[in-house]
Formats: sequence, structure tokens, C-alpha cells
Amino acid sequence: MTFAQVSLQLLAGFQTTLYIFFVVLLCSLPLGLVVSFGSMSRFRPLRWFTRFVIWVIRGTPLMLQIITVFYVPGLVFGMPMKNRLIAVLVAFIINYSVYFSEIYRAGIEAIPQGQYEAGQVLGMTKPQIFVHIVLLQVVKRILPPMTNEVITLVKDTALARVIMVVELIKAAQDIVAGYGLIWPLFYTAVFYLAAVGILTLVLGTVEKKLDYYKG
Repeated sequence: MTFAQVSLQLLAGFQTTLYIFFVVLLCSLPLGLVVSFGSMSRFRPLRWFTRFVIWVIRGTPLMLQIITVFYVPGLVFGMPMKNRLIAVLVAFIINYSVYFSEIYRAGIEAIPQGQYEAGQVLGMTKPQIFVHIVLLQVVKRILPPMTNEVITLVKDTALARVIMVVELIKAAQDIVAGYGLIWPLFYTAVFYLAAVGILTLVLGTVEKKLDYYKG
């Protein structure tokens, strides 16, 4: 198997990797904000339930969560998941929504209470205070930990192979098994490093743009 053939096969797997990454990111970022509101809710049953879910998700491996989403509906309810990629996306979105929610919560709770009170003095509603006063400050505070989670997501996509979704690492493993070549497995690092490098540059630029207090 030539280098070009290996590259094309790995590129096909990398497309699945990128698809998982972007879908999970687009879904989990807003859902994480919703979950953070639940964990901060003054309605105790909702707050307790949300924090229990967060505790369970954070306390169990993502690999186990993927296996659970894929196999449990069939084993327990007799309705097996037919689409492996959908199962991966569901598990990833739930997992990353929880982690993002904790980052959101930390950022929101770090905003001084006086800023909320100042907005109320100006006659602003709570949604207006959050959008016009709090949100931009929260984004600035949470961007560094968010960047770490986003970069972790790129690498975590490799866990999709646990239920035989052909992402980058699974594509390399298929080559190893089929042709007895070990180097394609190490070659996958080039794809991950390229993706992480681009993300680091983009998010670093955004972070500098938001660093308006730097004097």
C-alpha cells in the first residue's frame, strides 16, 4: 500500500473525525449554557437533578458513555441504535455539554454582584443585564478553559472507534490489520497536530481580541 493510498484512507477517516468535532461543538456549546442555568437554578429539584447528572457524567469515562448510549436502548428497551455515528454524537454532546456547563457556571459566578445591581438601577431586565453586561465578560473569562476542552475534543473523537465508527484512528487500525503496516498509526499524529495547531491559532487570536483590559 503506497503512501498516497494510506493518506487518502486516513483522510477519509479524518473527515469523520472533523464531522464529529464540529457537530459536537455546535450542539454542546449552547446546550452547556442551558445546563449551567439548571445547575444554578433557584428551583431546588431542578438544581439537584442537574447537579446529579453532572456528577454522573463527570464521574464516568466517555468511552463507557458511548457504549451505554449505543447498547443500552437495545438491551433494556428492545430498540437498538442502528446508527453508530448518531450514538457517538449523542454521547459526546451530553458529555461535553456537562463540561462546558461547569465552565459557564464558573464564569457567570465570577461576575461581581454589583454589576447585576448596576444594571437593575439602570432599569434593565435580567435578560438584558445578562446579554449586555455579563455575557461578554463571561466569554473573556471562560475562553482559556474552553480552548483546552475544544482541543481535548479533537483527540477524544478517537473514542468513536470503540463502537466501530471509522474515524482517523480506526482507519489507521484497519490499515495495520489489513496490510501489516504499523507506520500509518503514527502518521495519524500529523492530522491531529494540524487540527490542534489551527485551533490554537484561531482561539489564541480570539483571546487576544478580547483582552481589552490589558494595559
